[in-house]
Amino acid sequence: MTEIKFYENAADELLKFAVIISKAQNKYVFCKHRNRDTWEIPGGHREAGESIMDTAKRELYEETGALEYTIKPVCVYSVTAPDNMNNGKESFGMLFFADIKHFEAELSSEIEKIVLTDELPKKLTYPDIQPCLIEEAKKRGYL
Repeated sequence: MTEIKFYENAADELLKFAVIISKAQNKYVFCKHRNRDTWEIPGGHREAGESIMDTAKRELYEETGALEYTIKPVCVYSVTAPDNMNNGKESFGMLFFADIKHFEAELSSEIEKIVLTDELPKKLTYPDIQPCLIEEAKKRGYL
């Protein structure tokens, strides 16, 4: 069973992921990886020496082509799942919110396409996690 928890903060070295709930034209932004048939919130792994904010900005650009946007941290989250890459241990990330004003004309990464939508897509890459992150952002007044 997947367990998601939310925190106000955590030690910086624990933050391994950045997930960016994004809106453009007041619609959610979801992306589709070339090798999957599911949709996901932009985000990804933190690289060595990178601040978590820099991770968020890099992933937002790589996965959506966002060029002009505002971005804010929402909170720290953690996921504990038997099948996660952390051997079932709690893994931590930072949840962000971005309001995207302008996109690059073409995507140039592993992402095949993005979609702007009023509702969550039916086929999510992480269906046990993504709706919880969105709900928390709503509770905190970001959506």
